[in-house]
Amino acid sequence: MSDKLIPIEGIDPKELFGTGNAYISRISGKFPKLKVIARGSTVKVVGDGGQIEQFENKLLRLIAYYNRYGHLSEQVIDQIYDNVMPEESAVDKDVIVFGNNGLIVRARTVNQQKLVNLYPQNDLLFAIGPAGSGKTYTAIALAVRALRDKEVKRIILTRPAVEAGEKLGFLPGDMKEKLDPYLQPLYDALNDMIPARKLTSYMEDGTVQIAPLAYMRGRTLDNAFVILDEAQNTTLPQIKMFLTRMGRNAKFIVTGDITQVDLPRKGDSGLLPAVGFLRGIDGIGIVEFDTRDIVRHPLVKYIVEAFDRHAGQGSGE
Repeated sequence: MSDKLIPIEGIDPKELFGTGNAYISRISGKFPKLKVIARGSTVKVVGDGGQIEQFENKLLRLIAYYNRYGHLSEQVIDQIYDNVMPEESAVDKDVIVFGNNGLIVRARTVNQQKLVNLYPQNDLLFAIGPAGSGKTYTAIALAVRALRDKEVKRIILTRPAVEAGEKLGFLPGDMKEKLDPYLQPLYDALNDMIPARKLTSYMEDGTVQIAPLAYMRGRTLDNAFVILDEAQNTTLPQIKMFLTRMGRNAKFIVTGDITQVDLPRKGDSGLLPAVGFLRGIDGIGIVEFDTRDIVRHPLVKYIVEAFDRHAGQGSGE
């Protein structure tokens, strides 16, 4: 006799369990020798280990179907659990992670896919490119997948709060409240990919940590997926400090846009020199995004290109 607790990810449990638990009752009926207990955002299954594995595989297929098509029904449950519906694993192989409310996070451009492909062979990745190219979002999706698959025990997201020098003292609240505006883009991405209650739990127990870069000093980051965002705003000593935090079984991704340096002297940015020093070392991958990767509003691509042309002309206007 075995038991397993299966977390429900990528779908609202109410959608999966159905009105009055009708769907989960129907699913349970497909495995009469298993005891199935649906509670909150988990399903506990008790019984034969082999049947539990089959049950979990079918449940994951059902969630994948919902994330692709946005609905479930008793007919869909019957088709999946009675093996009438063909496997969709080949179709979904490019999915990085299933997010909330039916969101499917996948690589949408050539360089996003390159980042995903380089991930398994490299413990340190640099993703350099313009605003809106999906660098950070793709990196966070990889981190969420790694945590889900138990490749790492925690996710640590950090970025330099370079604007904080004079302004922090004038912002209301304690230090966390002062820093949260600089870290909000990281919260936004996580909120897309991890159910709200689970994310709150992860942040309370330290499974997910979001902190300014200064808080990384002196730490050794083992069994962690660590992302440094906005790395163009780090000096060379700062980026060295960050990279040397890497511990056992760690994955690091550094993202940045060299055209958006907010340091007082743009030449102080350590991102490009660091990439130059580390290029060609085994285990370090570098992906250079460009305007073709921009996936925000279509105008963002043209805005970035126009500013790049302006900078290239050296105009002082």
